[in-house]
Amino acid sequence: MKQTDMSRKILEQARERLDQAVEIAALTGAGISAESGVPTFRGADGLWRQHRMEDLATPEAFQRDPRLVWTWYNWRRALIADKTPNPGHLALARLERLKPAFQLITQNVDGLHQLAGSRNLLEIHGSIWRVRCTVCGQRRIERNTLANPPSCPACQGLLRPDVVWFGEALATDRLDAAFRAVSQAEVLLVVGTSGLVQPAASLAWQAKRSGAWILEINIEPTPFSEHADAVLPGPAGRILPQLLP
Repeated sequence: MKQTDMSRKILEQARERLDQAVEIAALTGAGISAESGVPTFRGADGLWRQHRMEDLATPEAFQRDPRLVWTWYNWRRALIADKTPNPGHLALARLERLKPAFQLITQNVDGLHQLAGSRNLLEIHGSIWRVRCTVCGQRRIERNTLANPPSCPACQGLLRPDVVWFGEALATDRLDAAFRAVSQAEVLLVVGTSGLVQPAASLAWQAKRSGAWILEINIEPTPFSEHADAVLPGPAGRILPQLLP
């Protein structure tokens, strides 16, 4: 069977699965946002002023030099600020409107799913647009340009990006909700994620153990590809809209 014929058959199968399912979940990673021009900050994009991302996005780096870390985050925020959702983001938001029990889980911190209209959303790695006070714990969305380093308007404590850094645990409530969603899902879409970052990478395996039908959408194979029920290679912005009526 030709590749195009195989892809067409998988698309038809996926449409049927989505149409029949009540509980649907999707797990998205950097790949879907890369289609909107968001840098991945890994590999060739991972070096900034001779600093690796892994050396900046840590509690130790922030404690040592909060000004440097905030300089990097303000630079990232500026790069992302004008980016807009692509057809992949919009298709997932539409799927939520079609299937109210749909749960979207993202590893991305760029906020593009929210801009696309997704509401049943778990940002398990946090949001680059949300800040958290290191003293009083107050959180708020802040899209304006920030002082470096910024301080809390309530207590004058040091603010930090409300994202999960290397060496930090994910928020228990969000992670538990994500595992519940994939455990209950009849269909799981795994979109634009490498399948390497834990504990997010375990979500697809949990869905598989729970009996979900799993479709992977990615521009290149991942460690999970051979274990998915179906794989559609290619950009999410092209493939996801084709899954919906």
